[in-house]
Amino acid sequence: MNRIRRSLMSALVAGGLVLGLSACSDDAAKKVEDELVEEVDKQLDEEYEVTYEVTGEKVDSIEFNAGGGDAADPKFETVDNPTLPWKKTVKLRGIEAPVVIPVTVDADGSGDLSCKILHKGKTLAEESDAGTVSVTGCVAVSPIVG
Repeated sequence: MNRIRRSLMSALVAGGLVLGLSACSDDAAKKVEDELVEEVDKQLDEEYEVTYEVTGEKVDSIEFNAGGGDAADPKFETVDNPTLPWKKTVKLRGIEAPVVIPVTVDADGSGDLSCKILHKGKTLAEESDAGTVSVTGCVAVSPIVG
């Protein structure tokens, strides 16, 4: 978020200077608007990779943001009855949120389940749960904005 905020603030400050020095001409205002739009588009199109990890005793399914969608309509995939530990690296874009949701229904109520989202070796989100029905979801903010 700080990187985008700094970029936007820099563009706004530069735009203010341009507007002030050019007596608010329409050309200067258009130039500032174009630079601002270009910077936001650049941030939204930036790609990044995350690795999802799921560990535990048993999991019935794992649903995760697989990339290929966008922030408003992410593309989710489901893996049924995966072997644990499970790991998957995906490429996401811009402000698209990394999400992994493992689900287990354990008849004896003793199942432990954990998930983790990693970006460049840093943990973005980590959760764990135990019980008869566990839905332990990990959701993180895109490292592009966070």
